[in-house]
Amino acid sequence: MTKAKRLIDSHQHVFWHGKDDRGLVEDMDRFGIEKAWLLTWEELEAETGVGLRALDPRYRVPGSAITALPLHDVVEACRRYPDRFIPGYCPHPTDPNAQAKLAAAIDMFGVKVCGEWKSSVLMDDPRAIELLRFAGSRRLPVVFHLDVPYLPPNGGRFVGNYSWKGGTIHNLERAMQAAPNTIFIGHGPGFWREMHGEADNWGEVYLKPPLAPGGRLLTLFDKYPNLYADLSAGSALRALGADPAVARRLLLAHSDRFLFARDYYGGDLLDFLNTLDLPEEVWQKIGWENAERLIGNA
Repeated sequence: MTKAKRLIDSHQHVFWHGKDDRGLVEDMDRFGIEKAWLLTWEELEAETGVGLRALDPRYRVPGSAITALPLHDVVEACRRYPDRFIPGYCPHPTDPNAQAKLAAAIDMFGVKVCGEWKSSVLMDDPRAIELLRFAGSRRLPVVFHLDVPYLPPNGGRFVGNYSWKGGTIHNLERAMQAAPNTIFIGHGPGFWREMHGEADNWGEVYLKPPLAPGGRLLTLFDKYPNLYADLSAGSALRALGADPAVARRLLLAHSDRFLFARDYYGGDLLDFLNTLDLPEEVWQKIGWENAERLIGNA
């Protein structure tokens, strides 16, 4: 199925889209995935716009302030399958106790990843920067979701309170400059749209061919050694698939900074990566070595 001898899914959730922890393990077994990073989403359910069918129904009480993908679900799954799951957690950046909560999660539950960073807060907000710096001080990579607040044309159409997360690539760059000792792992439509050289004029959420040359994301990878990316979800797959030749060059040029990841189920990403004819050593890095290296010192 793949040249990689091992696979680590570095962006995954549990009790999510109709699968519990056992269902997720069964899906991992089906596609030869050894381990998965389990990430939270600490944003109020009312602020996410996500339908209840995608979330864990056990804690959904009318009027409650439940978060979309809470830490206790990750802890439960990791205790049941300690050899298959690696715990991740990211507090909401506006929480005054965010750093204390992340520290407690590291000490109590062995959290090794700060993620998923996904909220309607600009990534260069001072509260966000402090959390990003703290994660770096504890040697935790940060998996972040980026979605732009405005889409062209006509000067920018607001995508809505539910849909924008983190700001733009400019907010990201300022955050990376402010937290140079933190590893940033990019994800989401707002991140991958920057593969397009005309991203500022692209009026859709997801990319499709043809791509204009000169995407700013390519420049950022050259400029910032602390920028990584996971290949999860439709956003990465559509961006890479919009120009496989560009995708292959990018993966080869920065093979030590991309991570196999799904954010969902199935083998679509595996199928696509197999079409790129990547060298075995690149497959090894993307498949598991990079993910294992990033959490080795956490």
